[in-house]
Amino acid sequence: MVERLPTPRGELVLRRDGEHFEVIANGVFLMDTRDGRSERLLVAAALERIDAQRPRVLVGGLGVGFSLDEALSDPRVGEVTVVEREPAVVRWNRSYLDGSTRLDDRRTRLVVAELGGWLADGAPTFDVLCLDIDNGPDWTVTPSNAELYSGTGLVLLASRMAPGGVLAVWSAAPSAPFEARLRVHFEEVTMLTVDVPRGAPDTVYLAQRSRAR
Repeated sequence: MVERLPTPRGELVLRRDGEHFEVIANGVFLMDTRDGRSERLLVAAALERIDAQRPRVLVGGLGVGFSLDEALSDPRVGEVTVVEREPAVVRWNRSYLDGSTRLDDRRTRLVVAELGGWLADGAPTFDVLCLDIDNGPDWTVTPSNAELYSGTGLVLLASRMAPGGVLAVWSAAPSAPFEARLRVHFEEVTMLTVDVPRGAPDTVYLAQRSRAR
């Protein structure tokens, strides 16, 4: 156990396992530093689908830094806005997770806030929106997060997308109901999977708006 602390949303824990770190919220495993393939795919696959010259990227959920690192590794990216609601996660990235270089990159804009509220409160538009704040649409860290995956939440997300933009959503397992909701609000929907040692594959949903909007 590296650190355990209370938050307004419950207990948050950083744990070390050998050379790796794990983040646990209210006893539920959220993420670790072991792999990162699906978190990187979340960003890379979305960027592949846009033609903006200096794309603006939103990363919802800092996590252990894989998605932010992937966004910054693309030289086309003009700015990456990272929205993370837990100050401790930001602090852990700067200390134990060696993420200061990513967070201090001139293209990184860090916002410590709850993602849904921040988006609703006049957030700018983005070419790519990458969400990784839960274990998936059907397994949220807190009940309030479920709103983002609802029809109302998808309308909000679409309103913050530039024409031709892409929404990418990470999930620890496929979700047929969520995919069906995506197809109601977006013209193109794709599901990508990454096999993991146990259980269902990690899943990335990609949803794109028409460039004509």
